[in-house]
Amino acid sequence: MPALTSLGIGSGIDLNTMLTQLVAVERKPLEQMQAEASKLQTKVSSFGQIQSLVSRLQDAANKLKGTAGSGVWSQSVAKSSNDQVVTAVSGSSAAPGSYAVTVTSLASAQTAASATPFANASALMGAGTLTLELGSWDAGRTAFTPKPDTTAATLTVTADDTVTTVRDKINALGAGVTASIVTDANGTRLALRSASTGAVNGFRITAADADGNNTDGAGLSRIAYDPPGGTVGMLFGQAGANAVASINGVPVESATNELTGVVEGLTLRLRGTAATAVDVDVSPDREAITEAVKGLASAYSDLAKYIGEQTKYDATSKVGGPLQGDSAAGNVLARLRGVINGASGASSAFGRLSDVGLELQRDGTLAVDGVKLDKALGDLEGLKKAFTNSDALVTSNEGFARRFATLTTELLAVDGSLTTRSEGLRKLITQNSEKQSRLEDRVERYQARLVQQFTAMDSNLARLNALNSYVTQQLAGLANSGNS
Repeated sequence: MPALTSLGIGSGIDLNTMLTQLVAVERKPLEQMQAEASKLQTKVSSFGQIQSLVSRLQDAANKLKGTAGSGVWSQSVAKSSNDQVVTAVSGSSAAPGSYAVTVTSLASAQTAASATPFANASALMGAGTLTLELGSWDAGRTAFTPKPDTTAATLTVTADDTVTTVRDKINALGAGVTASIVTDANGTRLALRSASTGAVNGFRITAADADGNNTDGAGLSRIAYDPPGGTVGMLFGQAGANAVASINGVPVESATNELTGVVEGLTLRLRGTAATAVDVDVSPDREAITEAVKGLASAYSDLAKYIGEQTKYDATSKVGGPLQGDSAAGNVLARLRGVINGASGASSAFGRLSDVGLELQRDGTLAVDGVKLDKALGDLEGLKKAFTNSDALVTSNEGFARRFATLTTELLAVDGSLTTRSEGLRKLITQNSEKQSRLEDRVERYQARLVQQFTAMDSNLARLNALNSYVTQQLAGLANSGNS
């Protein structure tokens, strides 16, 4: 309730200032409550950031944990001795091994172009219908076998259609054949090509010519190609053919130049042919493992540095961090350091994280010794056990990544220390807000009482002043009468 500006008019006393000062004294505890609420909110934000950093550490640990079908331990990398002939891409299920790949021929798409050139792209084609079929030709192109599970596609050509419009109609048909216009010194030709490579994706095109002759060199017959039917209005370019190769001496064929599924988890992309075999080696992705180990160190270091900043005390400024003295924050680092410093029976070769190159620094961060890690990668099986081994009966035999994953999951759980601490701080903020509201109500009631009291006092003082003035006037009058 604001002070009344009329207070003091009757008495001449500055009651408004007195009222404001008294109310300010009564409200003084509110400032402390607001400052405490701000500190609590800062702590909540700090713990939110800690939870985020712990979650990042959890993700880093899970990469090294080695769950089935995932993680860096199942990753592999494939290298080809000649990328000009074969490139290799390794999937997650590719097993380490070596493969000799010989490429005899690449997959190709059938091509053909109109034998008789047109004057230009606006030349009329003639009317009728064209039928396109996908399938395979025999060696002499004397027999055509339609592709299984496909149907012939037919388009209508009108007397007004030109080379350009027929090209567009063929492309819009979606029949597995694409058309283009090629102009050379002799004129314009309509060129056709299978949309996909492979022997089974060749094509046959027949015409039902409006001129009544489906095999001559006029009308739509000019772009028909069906040797068994006596129509060769198009010049044959190349046949649709499969890629032919061998892997470790085993012959393979593919309608495309990408061999997938021939070797489990490995994709071979054929780029060219060669008389000699190309060596393709599949090996564990050591670089990915190295990056994952570095990622674990980085995630822990960022967490350690942040908690250190939030809990430190600056002797110069004599100001402590928002979480100075907070046991929950300190406990997080203490438990994680226990994993780093603890021994493990998971691997006989690497009993501690320092054995694989992960070492605590004086500033509390975790650094990677590249020399040690490279050496550890030489014993990949032992290194994998050090991080991934699972032993529900003997916890000391658990791998380090599993320990990190278990601990971070526990910290982030609904009943974990980070979650419960954050919830506790939020409850304190709620309680603080309720206290502020109660104090505000009390101050308003106090101010209302003061206004009432000051108003009454002001009125009484006004009456007394008026009476004093009257008495003074009367006494002055009497004195003047006595003197006259």
